[in-house]
Amino acid sequence: MTKNNPNPIPKWVRRLLSHCKQRPLRVILITVAITLGFAAAAPWVVVDTDPENMLHADEPVRVAHRRLKKDFNQHDLIVVGIVNEQHPQGIFNPESLKKIDSLTRFAESLGESESPANVISHDILSLATVDDIKPLSGGRVQFDWLISRDSGGVDPAEVSRRARRNPVLVDTVVSADGKAAAIYIPISSKDVSYPIAKKLKAFIDTLSGPEQFHIAGMPVAEDTFGVEMFIQMAISAPAAMLLVFIMMLVFFRRPTVIVAPMIVAMLSVLITMGALIASGNPLHIMSSMIPIFIMPIAVLDSVHIVSELYDRYNPEEDRWTLVLDVLGELFSPMLFTSLTSAAGFASLALTPIPPVRVFGVFVAIGIMVAWLLTVLLIPAWFMLLSDDTLSRFGTRYSTSQQTERCDNFMDRCLAWVGQFSLRRAVPITLLAIGLLAVSMLGIRQIEINDNPVKWFAKDHPLRVADRVMNKHFGGTYMAYLGLEVPDSGTSLDARLDAISSKIDNPEVLREFTQKRQSLEVSAPAKTDRLAGLVAFADEREEQSAEAGSDSTADAWGDLGALLADVSGPEPIFKQPKVLQYLLDYQHAVLAAGLVGNATSLANIVSIVNRELRGGADEYLVLPATRGGVSQALLAYESSHRPLFLWHFVTRDFRKASLWLQLQRGDNKDMEALTAFTADYIQKNPPPVEIDLQWFGLTYLNVVWQTKMVGGMSKAIIGSVVIIFLLMTILLRSALWGIVSLIPFVVSIVVIYGVIGFAGKAYDMPVAVLSSLTLGLAVDFAIHFTVRARALYSIEQGWAKTAALVFAAPTRAITRNALVVAIGFTPLLLAPLTPYRTVGLLLASILLLSASSCLLLLPALLALLERALFVEHSSLTWASVAAIAIAVGVFTATALPALVGGAPWISGVGGFILGLLIVLPLRSRQRNGN
Repeated sequence: MTKNNPNPIPKWVRRLLSHCKQRPLRVILITVAITLGFAAAAPWVVVDTDPENMLHADEPVRVAHRRLKKDFNQHDLIVVGIVNEQHPQGIFNPESLKKIDSLTRFAESLGESESPANVISHDILSLATVDDIKPLSGGRVQFDWLISRDSGGVDPAEVSRRARRNPVLVDTVVSADGKAAAIYIPISSKDVSYPIAKKLKAFIDTLSGPEQFHIAGMPVAEDTFGVEMFIQMAISAPAAMLLVFIMMLVFFRRPTVIVAPMIVAMLSVLITMGALIASGNPLHIMSSMIPIFIMPIAVLDSVHIVSELYDRYNPEEDRWTLVLDVLGELFSPMLFTSLTSAAGFASLALTPIPPVRVFGVFVAIGIMVAWLLTVLLIPAWFMLLSDDTLSRFGTRYSTSQQTERCDNFMDRCLAWVGQFSLRRAVPITLLAIGLLAVSMLGIRQIEINDNPVKWFAKDHPLRVADRVMNKHFGGTYMAYLGLEVPDSGTSLDARLDAISSKIDNPEVLREFTQKRQSLEVSAPAKTDRLAGLVAFADEREEQSAEAGSDSTADAWGDLGALLADVSGPEPIFKQPKVLQYLLDYQHAVLAAGLVGNATSLANIVSIVNRELRGGADEYLVLPATRGGVSQALLAYESSHRPLFLWHFVTRDFRKASLWLQLQRGDNKDMEALTAFTADYIQKNPPPVEIDLQWFGLTYLNVVWQTKMVGGMSKAIIGSVVIIFLLMTILLRSALWGIVSLIPFVVSIVVIYGVIGFAGKAYDMPVAVLSSLTLGLAVDFAIHFTVRARALYSIEQGWAKTAALVFAAPTRAITRNALVVAIGFTPLLLAPLTPYRTVGLLLASILLLSASSCLLLLPALLALLERALFVEHSSLTWASVAAIAIAVGVFTATALPALVGGAPWISGVGGFILGLLIVLPLRSRQRNGN
């Protein structure tokens, strides 16, 4: 125990510990029973693997996404690719076409055999479900199936020729080189994509031949990741814990002793996950990683206690006295590390991403649960063990020469590190500053980017499908641009004025104007006025025809047709100039190389117009008049797939959807596309006022991941401020609070610098692991600083203190770093790249933060000895000011993100709040209360 704090364990904890001494088995059984109570919630788990739920349900972009999907009857797609690179004609041979037809029919059957239908059968897009448009005499067209629905009579060469004449099909349904075809299968929701993909795969396995089949698409990638994520968790977590157990066995040798930290970690995870499920939160991609974060932190505290017990155990001394001594020395640093780590994760509640908030809050809960279980169960377990079991436990009674050599080697290394940091304090500090400067250059090179398909290993079938299909087609990543004409309250009168200007017959114009003026008085409602004008035009046309005035009758007939078009909102997307604007944009975005293909209503109208005018390619243009557009659309509605038209335009022709296919699903590609579009529209304004709104999974991923990156940066700032506040209050010194943060700052800056230099994108796993960096780096720093302060109060000199610190305390830090870093290396073998990232960064964080604590921190203590090692009976005025400023910075960052408002107002309010909180605390500490 230390002189300045002879009894650091609170009374309520000591009362709990008394049960661990007297009834250790009862304590363990009660804890297990409580854990089983939480775990009983497992059957009610709700799994949510939809990344769309990373955004609030009422997020504007998500609301718009749902609305536009409904407007255009749009569904998420599974894309099946069929590639034949061996046949001279590619997929245009009888066998390949037959398989395409067979696979299409099977996909259709999935929608017909299930209720509710998970596959939207009538919307499947394939060579076997599209029309071939052929010209007939008299300006008419004929629609036939491109591949006849009866099995015979298919001419592959003719199918190839006709398919490649259709711009809507090329690079979408069939590749330009004729080597591949695609089937687009719309599904009712993303969470059914994995089972549907499995059924498709099972059917594909029955098809033999040279064709290669691939299943791709953002929905199936996201749903597959969700399924494989839980499978990987069930494999990787036990494997990691097994290796942790083996590493602890190497250090402490007695399996019956080291099983206690394993139990603590397991119970902590079960209680936390049970609480998550019982609280009604779904198990999301983020929350599924909670065990990976809790286990190492739970093991760290346990290893500190076991390491001290191992170093100091003597069977001739009272075992309970040893437990109390060890807990007395470790209670404060373990509590500090748990509080700061929990606060760091809890700061994730500042992010605008709901699953990240849940993740941060429950990891914080799990950390405090692990702390409590560590304090109770490790002593109870140690007291429960028999003397025979502990006969060969401890450094003094080591019987393993190999282990003894290992311990001696570690002690020699640590002693050398301690002396080196003492002698080379200035060079080490300068080296750290230089390393930070170089790392900042690497951070500037970090590219914020993500792609859910890249969460799989390169040899995963989904990654292979992604490469092959995006090589042959315009792209399997769909982005949709919604175009909507804002409604105008005066549009009816404006359009009637436009109609008047088109009337050439003076008599018709005079009568029309008189009728319009009379109806404005007798029928003020716009719908009634319009209905009266239509009826009047029809009546006058009939009267003129009966009177034999054909020219007048024709004039009234033309007027009636114009009025019929005005009977609803103006059909903007029937105007040739508007459709031409869409085509011009498509040509520009294709020329820029940002997309592999672009399709809109203008393409359909152009194709039908060509066939109506005889089929020559020179007529693959838009009609010159709105009447010509209407004729093309009317002709298309007589096809086998008339509903396909409404994916591109609403029935009132006031909204249109433009399909853009990207060959990569990276955020930076989607961001480049949106930036290009905004710039294009600014430089080339549309002929009419149009509102634009992006939608689709590719765009939603960009939105939530951008929000996440910004939210994580705010969370890190919040974490630093919270930890600084806690450490300043607990250590009663702002300077000590700053010094405690230095290992964290060094660790995170260097790691991100390496990420930047290595070209690794800042994606979702890396962003989340930022919080783990904080928890682990602060753990080692707090243990070192608290133990150093306690030992300094005895030795009164850093040179002598360092010799003691670089014994048991640093030995525990080193064991912890090695146990967890090596223990979680099985994650490097996982087929999912986020788990590999977790394994690699976890090991890097531990080793780097431990190195920073063992080298840089003692060097700083040596340089700042006079300023740091002074008696702090109360908070200094500098500490009070630092805390108030930190609270102000935190509120200026957090409150505007949560409730809005000006940052400076929140900052001033936070500063005042900090003073009101800390000043009474300083007064009480000064008075000894």
